[in-house]
Amino acid sequence: MQGYLLNSPLGDIALRIEHDHLTGLFFVGQKYFPAMPIDPLRSDAPLLARLARAQIEAYFAGRRQVFDLPLQLQGTAFERAVWQQLAAIPYGTVTSYGAIAKRLGLAAGYARAVGAAIGRNPVCVIVPCHRVVGASGQLTGYAGGVARKQALLALEAGAAAMRPAQTRQTRAGPQP
Repeated sequence: MQGYLLNSPLGDIALRIEHDHLTGLFFVGQKYFPAMPIDPLRSDAPLLARLARAQIEAYFAGRRQVFDLPLQLQGTAFERAVWQQLAAIPYGTVTSYGAIAKRLGLAAGYARAVGAAIGRNPVCVIVPCHRVVGASGQLTGYAGGVARKQALLALEAGAAAMRPAQTRQTRAGPQP
């Protein structure tokens, strides 16, 4: 396992790479930030780290809506099912915790369990947990902080508004 540090408009981001897969993307200091070695991301870093940096930079510049990186997400079967639902949320849109529970075939009462699984998403931004809001549309918990969640949603809303509807893309889901 190796960690790499990169800068973003919303603060430093740590990438975790294991066996040619991205297994983590965290805002430094966020809730659930793992203990791991972190090195500056230099030009001689592994190709995957450099690709991740390029795609993340393009995302923050409003030029990328879909990530194309090999992911290996470790979690329970329920968490992975929730993360797959997150990956299906189109860029520039939001959904609710209850709606995700419903898509999983669960009662709306499972919204809290869905929220807990979302909170443990190991690759924020790429698996877009920031696109999930409360039932009434209010911004609720985000491991990176609600201010970052608001900024990510504003970035996507602004970038989506500047593109014709026919060019908007949806995301491919992570590979379990």
